[in-house]
Amino acid sequence: MELNIYQVDTFSSNLFEGNPAAVCPLDSWLPDVLLQKIAEENNLSETAFFVAEGEVYSLRWFTPENEVDLCGHATLASAHVLFHHLEYQGQRVRFQTKSGELAVEKSESGYSMDFPAALPQKIDAPDNLITALGVEPKEVLSAYDYIVVLNTEQELKAVCPDFNMLTNLDLRGVVITAESTSVDFVSRCFYPKLRVNEDPVTGSAYCQLAPYWSQKLSKATLKAKQLSKRTGIVGCEVIKDRVVLTGNAVDYLKGRITVKT
Repeated sequence: MELNIYQVDTFSSNLFEGNPAAVCPLDSWLPDVLLQKIAEENNLSETAFFVAEGEVYSLRWFTPENEVDLCGHATLASAHVLFHHLEYQGQRVRFQTKSGELAVEKSESGYSMDFPAALPQKIDAPDNLITALGVEPKEVLSAYDYIVVLNTEQELKAVCPDFNMLTNLDLRGVVITAESTSVDFVSRCFYPKLRVNEDPVTGSAYCQLAPYWSQKLSKATLKAKQLSKRTGIVGCEVIKDRVVLTGNAVDYLKGRITVKT
């Protein structure tokens, strides 16, 4: 059988920046083993699959290694495909996911995504985390990931992690962050357990970072930049127990893949 596939650069208005995600719309769910093989073959940080179910779309995300519970940039890419390629007529698309219902709306800045917030809690840092990063953190917290707060943007840029050591940590990954003079805060995200050593732009990370920096800076609306090689800009707004993430998206490719079921 043949499937449509789209590749979209998210959290950017420019091609070859932001975070690329593959999107495969499906008429019905294929076996999980096949979904995982497609994601592994794509070799991007995320491949999204969705199926229309009434007025909502059931959405799932796969890294090259396994399925994940929450992914921001591939959700944005999925909405972009629906709005721009599949003639979705509404202003707001709803996705049912492992993290509950997520909604994406068109906005002046591209797309706005309504996600659950996760407020990180301060912890004593595991010794291997600090050793793997080679830094003296200002603060260490945890939520989905370990959140390591550094003193300066320059210190953050200079971090060269030991990815093998990070693989042995118990949480999903590691996010390093610092206050910035050009935007409100900057970050980098490492997920070697998912075969993504450094993710270009990580939507789900801002569900943790936005609440943290909102408290620290006493601001509900923030602008963030992820300092990967590709870079990306994420708008964040904290509204009670939700985070609205805003970003743009641009097409890279549209094609067909052939698989055996």
